[in-house]
Amino acid sequence: MPKVVEIDRSHTPSELRRLAARAKDANQSRRLLSIAAVLDGMSRAEAAKIGGMDRQTLRDWVHRFNAQGPAGLKDSRRPGNPRRLSPAQLTELSQIVETGPDRAVDGVVRWRRIDLQRVISERFGIAYHERSIGKLLKALGFSHVSARPRHPKQDGETIAAFKKNFARTLEAHVGAIARRKRIEIWFQDEARIGQKNGLVRQWARRGTRPSQPADQRYESAYLFGAICPARGVGAGLALPFADTEAMQLHVDEISLHVARGAHAVLLLDRAGWHTTGNLRWPKNITPILLPSRSPELNPVEQVWQFLRANFLSNRVFDTYDDIIDAACDAWQSLIGRQETITSIGMREWAHTGQL
Repeated sequence: MPKVVEIDRSHTPSELRRLAARAKDANQSRRLLSIAAVLDGMSRAEAAKIGGMDRQTLRDWVHRFNAQGPAGLKDSRRPGNPRRLSPAQLTELSQIVETGPDRAVDGVVRWRRIDLQRVISERFGIAYHERSIGKLLKALGFSHVSARPRHPKQDGETIAAFKKNFARTLEAHVGAIARRKRIEIWFQDEARIGQKNGLVRQWARRGTRPSQPADQRYESAYLFGAICPARGVGAGLALPFADTEAMQLHVDEISLHVARGAHAVLLLDRAGWHTTGNLRWPKNITPILLPSRSPELNPVEQVWQFLRANFLSNRVFDTYDDIIDAACDAWQSLIGRQETITSIGMREWAHTGQL
């Protein structure tokens, strides 16, 4: 029979119970109550049951209590498994993920967990389970996101230069006007809305695959939209075509929404109906063309994503009039959310140091 271990009596039973009541560690609280019960004269077998343990386990905790006091009854946190890849290897892996796969060598156009599992095994000689690859990537700061589309002939240096020098561009276009009037920054674009509609992600129970109607007809209209992020306002028209005549109607509509006494600078892409000499620009609007193949400079592209995701997708339009009504309703829903327009549209390069 093992020798009974005497308990340190520097703490009274009532004191141990007070500590148990205040303890944030539930296991420590149970152990304090068991030891308090022994000090009160209860048998160790019965006292162990209070703490949900057997007598031998209570004996082990008594040793910890005698050596470290009440603090010794807390669970010791285990350090966890050390990282199997060294810091240098983790840095190299991050570079591999950011660079992306070589299709000729790796046989894929994007990294999957199973591909990176193979790369880590071949390059570093360390075998990971496929599920652990996702945890490793998250620990390195990566997340699984959709890529933004980019034109294959896009010139990144031109886009960077446009943003860096926008203040000078603005001065060159409206410097003289800015000395007399306040300048508003507007962005413009158009999107086709039609029967061949898109589907967006939705919440559903795990293991199910919900369905949504998907029309295959081709009737469509165009939604012309422009926003002034600083004011949280916009101007839009739903029209049957995207051409010079439609663009003229839209710039005239934008002109009506420019603040009284202000002058608008309208940033827009280089579509033919934006650059034609047949377009008559209102006196309170000055156009500035964005670099070619640079839709990410135009926040109205994100406006279209917002409208499709929240108001236009997962629907069937029976007639052309239904398309027009849906486009108008979606635009009016946006106009009623000034903070959303500002959140989507504000660009530091366009609004910092504005004239």
